[in-house]
Amino acid sequence: MEQVEIRVEGMTCGGCVSSIQNALNNREGITSVSVHLDSSTVTIAFDSTVIQQDAIEQTIIAAGFIVTD
Repeated sequence: MEQVEIRVEGMTCGGCVSSIQNALNNREGITSVSVHLDSSTVTIAFDSTVIQQDAIEQTIIAAGFIVTD
């Protein structure tokens, strides 16, 4: 099990938090998602044998947000 914290731009409200949570929770291999609106970060625990960080980031982008370094 791995954990990653990803910085995300464009989150402004609880609806944004829900959008990201729903998008990530629908992906196989992700075991937990914690979205932090105040720090613009998303912490994800995942099984790296099922899903990779690149796919997680692409899921966030597909939900309409910007992943930053």
